[in-house]
Amino acid sequence: MAQVEKRGGLLRKSSASKKPLKEKVVLMYDEIFMTEDPSKCSPRFWEELFLMKVNLEYLEGKLESLDGEELMKIKDNINCLFQHCIQALGEEHPIRVVNALQTLCALIRGVHQKNKSTSGFDIINMLMGFDKAELCMKILSHPPSRREHGYDAVVLLALLVNYRKYESVNPYIVKLSIVDDEATLNGMGLVIAQALSEYNRQYKDKEEEHQSGFFSALTNMVGSMFIADAHEKISVQTNEAILLALYEAVHLNRNFITVLAQSHPEMGLVTTPVSPAPTTPATPLGTTPPSSDVISSVELPLDADVQTSNLLITFLKYSSIVMQDTKDEHRLHSGKLCLIILTCIAEDQYANAFLHDDNMNFRVNLHRMPMRHRKKAADKNLPCRPLVCAVLDLMVEFIVTHMMKEFPMDLYVRCIQVVHKLLCYQKKCRVRLHYTWRELWSALINLLKFLMSNETVLLAKHNIFTLALMIVNLFNMFITYGDTFLPTPSSYDELYYEIIRMHQSFDNLYSMVLRLSTNAGQWKEAASKVTHALVNIRAIINHFNPKIESYAAVNHISQLSEEQVLEVVRANYDTLTLKLQDGLDQYERYSEQHKEAAFFKELVRSISTNVRRNLAFHTLSQEVLLKEFSTIS
Repeated sequence: MAQVEKRGGLLRKSSASKKPLKEKVVLMYDEIFMTEDPSKCSPRFWEELFLMKVNLEYLEGKLESLDGEELMKIKDNINCLFQHCIQALGEEHPIRVVNALQTLCALIRGVHQKNKSTSGFDIINMLMGFDKAELCMKILSHPPSRREHGYDAVVLLALLVNYRKYESVNPYIVKLSIVDDEATLNGMGLVIAQALSEYNRQYKDKEEEHQSGFFSALTNMVGSMFIADAHEKISVQTNEAILLALYEAVHLNRNFITVLAQSHPEMGLVTTPVSPAPTTPATPLGTTPPSSDVISSVELPLDADVQTSNLLITFLKYSSIVMQDTKDEHRLHSGKLCLIILTCIAEDQYANAFLHDDNMNFRVNLHRMPMRHRKKAADKNLPCRPLVCAVLDLMVEFIVTHMMKEFPMDLYVRCIQVVHKLLCYQKKCRVRLHYTWRELWSALINLLKFLMSNETVLLAKHNIFTLALMIVNLFNMFITYGDTFLPTPSSYDELYYEIIRMHQSFDNLYSMVLRLSTNAGQWKEAASKVTHALVNIRAIINHFNPKIESYAAVNHISQLSEEQVLEVVRANYDTLTLKLQDGLDQYERYSEQHKEAAFFKELVRSISTNVRRNLAFHTLSQEVLLKEFSTIS
């Protein structure tokens, strides 16, 4: 019997027979590349196609041989092939699934090769048709599709938006910036909220497990010296991929800002069985999606007994966790990205409107770093307040918990900028926020004390005068404009009391910057700016301190109470002279390009590496299947 050779889709006998025979799958490919509908004469055409082993070489060669114009003539058949590939992927028959997947890969690869800018060729139109694309591609606005593919779609979008974004015009940036479909934006917000909620839930579970386990018992026995060490061991894989998606949505699309305030049930309170997540390889940046059970559990009608939440609250809780520990490089990146997102939010007029809305009050339970000198606040004691209070709480929390040897200067600058932008909005719109401002003032003064105590060490790495100037100017904002946004006259009195009470810190700061500004050294100009910014704070101290001392002497009081000091302050406002300082309520708006380009390039590189790694793992069973069926002749 003559030996049979297979070559390029042809079955050729080695005998004298000259006419080659084509295998059936190749004949069927040829029918697809005709203008007629291949199923017109053969109703079972598509069903039979995926039962036969794919001839990738022939199919890709056929696509390669046609130019864009020729391919457009058979667009309807290509659309049908693409559609039937997608349908076959959802079937149970493993051979059909594998063959459809291989065909789909060859088709997309072949059509992509035709995407030359000169020909005006369009991939979406060729694969599914513009008329069908809007109907078919609603991953995000269609709940079943969103549950299955939403996470991957959002991560893919974030990566596409960042593809060569600084080198050429990126069409995905343009597309994302103009999306105004409410269902799509809400769907994207839900996917992001679910992923962040899953992280928050995992952290909370580990924290509770930690507190009830060995370290809790050890702490009870030997005291609180191990609190910090025990807490550091609570580690949940962060998710920079979904955080990047949130950033791009907030940064590029003004319409997405409304999604931040869309109410949904508190995801952590919805009880539902969660299937165990597959074991994933250790990755420095998390990209693992939440399980489908978690995703589906959130899309429930609002329950009167369940506290409502929104994407912003979920994000603030996430930020409060990842910003606790910035010693790890990846958490440092997460913390920076969280602060960049908050910067964009703090600059947006509409976002500020709902942040400061008295009719939108929420109880936001932020995670607080365990510290020896304070007790953990009970959740039930948290007040319902406008969301801006939670943002300010988060900034105060960061300020008081990161005064350390490895000083995160960049994060501190961003933190102070967020506070400043919120104050500018309050001053501009005369919003009188009922907030415990004294906690912020105390945190800022302690930060100044830290900068002075570690002057030599910090100056070797950072220009601490930039940060000191920002802090001093925050106080100048309160001094100059506080009467327009502080809630009560007594709040303004408390500001002066705090400045007077902590006058030694401001005196020491003045001495330090005066010393450096009078020397012809590296920091002369930077220190000089702080010297000039302290003029009104020093005027307040120099005006009220002698009067307080006189009051104490006349009344034979060795130490005045707070109320007695406030009495002196109120009685002597009229004789205080302050200088008007310009530009306190102005700020430079956030700009990504140039300033942040290096950060985002590195971040996207890390995320894409881990997406590939996780994708390879999740599709491992499919890869095994492909290898298995590729040997079938």
